[in-house]
Amino acid sequence: MKVLQNLEPKKVFEYFEEISQIPRGSGNEKQISDYLVSIAKKLNLEVTQDEALNVIIKKPGTKGYENSPTVIIQGHMDMVCEKNKGVNHDFEKDPIKLRIIDDMIYATDTTLGADNGIAVAYALALLASTDIPHPPLEVLLTTDEETGMSGAMAVSREHLKGKLLINLDNEEEGDFLVSCSGGIRSKFEFSADLEKRADNTSLLDISISGLKGGHSGMDIIKERGNSNKLLGRVLKNLLAEVDFRLVSLNGGSKDNAIPREADALIVINESDLDKVKELVNKWQEIFFNELKTQDPGVKVKVSEVKEEITEIFTKDSTEKAVNLLYLIPNGIDTKSPTIKDLVQSSTNLGVVRTENNKVHYDSAIRSSVESLKEEIVLRSKTIADIIGCKFNTTANYPGWEYNPDSKLRELCLDVYKRMYGKDGNIVAIHAGVECGLFNEKLGGLDMISFGPDLFDVHTPEEHMSIKSVQNVWEYLKEVLKELK
Repeated sequence: MKVLQNLEPKKVFEYFEEISQIPRGSGNEKQISDYLVSIAKKLNLEVTQDEALNVIIKKPGTKGYENSPTVIIQGHMDMVCEKNKGVNHDFEKDPIKLRIIDDMIYATDTTLGADNGIAVAYALALLASTDIPHPPLEVLLTTDEETGMSGAMAVSREHLKGKLLINLDNEEEGDFLVSCSGGIRSKFEFSADLEKRADNTSLLDISISGLKGGHSGMDIIKERGNSNKLLGRVLKNLLAEVDFRLVSLNGGSKDNAIPREADALIVINESDLDKVKELVNKWQEIFFNELKTQDPGVKVKVSEVKEEITEIFTKDSTEKAVNLLYLIPNGIDTKSPTIKDLVQSSTNLGVVRTENNKVHYDSAIRSSVESLKEEIVLRSKTIADIIGCKFNTTANYPGWEYNPDSKLRELCLDVYKRMYGKDGNIVAIHAGVECGLFNEKLGGLDMISFGPDLFDVHTPEEHMSIKSVQNVWEYLKEVLKELK
């Protein structure tokens, strides 16, 4: 029995459940992309699948709308793959296990993928409809939005003619997104020198856990704990008190998700064991005090590990690896001077991982001001130069600037006011959506973004309101009806 089969709108939830059975983590979109092509063919609609696996499906306007301006309906098919520690779930092959609690749809110990699977479900339901009035539609479903927007970067004007674009990747019903930040990914690579482990030493695991995490753009304003940076503070303190050697650093799994867990393997003299435990326990008190409002579940633990480790970082490499972890920018950098509570620029040190003797530190940098984005990159490169490690950037994408003359925005606001008797909220967000790239690639677009209520995206607690999905579906149909 399907979990969502009794929910309305039936087609929307039917498609959402179908795509939840298909692995679609960023970089693993071939199966979902082929599925979308197959749906288009079943519906006898024109479809294009490009080299980036983006899918464009075209549907003519309904009766009376044949010559109306074409509307691009846009979302992304990939999802962030996060799971709780110890959960046996393979995102390469296992389906998302859906469950309903009251008005909410959850996964089971993993991300739900409503970001942005609900856009895909809405789009497919529109394409399958026979009784919804609408202009000519170009449904654009992109790949790799979550890790670099390479799908959006590959979109070509030759496949699209629409000048009106409705992006369905917003997460609060009643909010109308009209501007967003640009971003870039930064990557440090530190190569450590190794030495033989001495006798009479103990191997310890120092771990940070119990954090809420969240979206590195939307949730950065909440100033939740970043497990990688908290671990850096603990280790920096230990450097001053204890002679230890590093074996590995690991934390987080996605650079655009605030990391919830991190751990370090270190080697110490057996005589220092009690001192290290005492120091780590003090950090439990410190972090609980600092994060008691936003992350009261924070845990700092140290435990002995019985493992045959023979090679460890040298003293110099240990210091450099820890100092780099401590110094890499993280959190809010600047706030908007004109829009209340809007973060202007920030960095999220999302992933730290050790492979052999190399430690990788991956961050997502965001800013709505290009020069501030460049300043954080330069600061990061300067730190890399001082430490003596490699540094590079990838996935540079532009922001989406506010259009004061948007006719689409005014129509959407009018429809919302008429349907709900209240004004919609015009918002700008500190997160990347693909609209900025589309405007740069396609030119001259009038765009807006809206969607249903999603909560705790990019975490295993991600959930979506059923009622809000219903509301936004009715609203979307009414907007399309008015675009005659």
